[in-house]
Amino acid sequence: MSALNRCYNIEDLRRLARAKLPAPLFHYIDGGAEDEWSLRNNASAFDRCSIMPHFLNDVSIVDISSSLFGAPVTMPLMLSPTGMSRLFHHEKELGVARAAAAAGLVYSLSTMATSTIEDVAAAGAGPKMFQIYLMRDRGVTRDFIQRCKAQGYTAMCLTVDTAIGGKREHDLRFGLTMPPKLSLSTLAQFAIRPSWSLHYCLDRNLDIANLAHLPEMGRGPVGPGGYVAQQLDRSANWDDLAWLVEQWGGPFVVKGLMSARDARRAADAGASAVMISNHGGRQLDHAPAPFDCVSAMRDAVGDALELIVDGGVRRGVDVLKALALGATACSIGRPYLYGLAAAGERGVAHVLDLFRDEIQRSLMLMGRSSLAGLSPRDIVFDVPPPVLPG
Repeated sequence: MSALNRCYNIEDLRRLARAKLPAPLFHYIDGGAEDEWSLRNNASAFDRCSIMPHFLNDVSIVDISSSLFGAPVTMPLMLSPTGMSRLFHHEKELGVARAAAAAGLVYSLSTMATSTIEDVAAAGAGPKMFQIYLMRDRGVTRDFIQRCKAQGYTAMCLTVDTAIGGKREHDLRFGLTMPPKLSLSTLAQFAIRPSWSLHYCLDRNLDIANLAHLPEMGRGPVGPGGYVAQQLDRSANWDDLAWLVEQWGGPFVVKGLMSARDARRAADAGASAVMISNHGGRQLDHAPAPFDCVSAMRDAVGDALELIVDGGVRRGVDVLKALALGATACSIGRPYLYGLAAAGERGVAHVLDLFRDEIQRSLMLMGRSSLAGLSPRDIVFDVPPPVLPG
């Protein structure tokens, strides 16, 4: 039996990824901001409630299919945008996109990806979303939109919680640089991971692929990542969101909102969905857990928005808990990156198979034959949920 087949849950895949990756790269996936309170709280929020099962119901056929951004999906799960996937495996974003397409799920490509919009579109026929930032050069943003339209992307997503990068102390402690550089302090960490290092030596291309054509990229001491950071528009406001929605003209997602008030404003600006997210605990530490924000946000917007819980999702039962409180779907980032690091496309597919099995099995054990019947009555809070502002 292969090491991958002995991975029975996401924690097993996390351990396998740790064994495969040089330490700085594993901790880049695994770490959060500052004290990592939000990182821990994202996952533990799901543990503060239980599920009430209902028995003697016909569960001979269980349907976990759903829809997202107007596209049919095989389960209420999507793959979050994550940057620089080439760092973790040589199959990079293309392997993830192929696995998502085969599973019938939405894959979201990041602005900071190491694969192009066009190459990812060609990798599989599944629904795709492209994640952008508001750049000071609006021409760059318009170019992204036109390229995604030409390639048939399903949705566009604006990330709003990165006016400045969070303080990620794992990266500082392990000396992570982009691209990775071998120094006396890091040489041993890369040398003991020969498979990763060999593939990196064969292909050192870690360009931000969708911006590589710009003459400004990579010039000067800041490098490509620094150029993007300098381009982020800290003056962006709700009018800019409305402009982007109009430019795209299709399903539009705002990623990074946590308050009911901001969700209402996103709906007013024309957005069709919100990814409730604190950036995986990598930006503002001590931001609330996305799971804890679902009920208030759903009460505030009614059916006006699709709500995707992004953060802390590690089990299929987490997805069902989020849906019962009003979420449309959940999104995963770290789990599929662990799978990618462990075994490339096969590892990502294994992650999605685990979630599919757990969602279906847990729904059946709840006494439900479909997702439609889930409601807050299925959730029992072991401790009172946090009271969030409206």
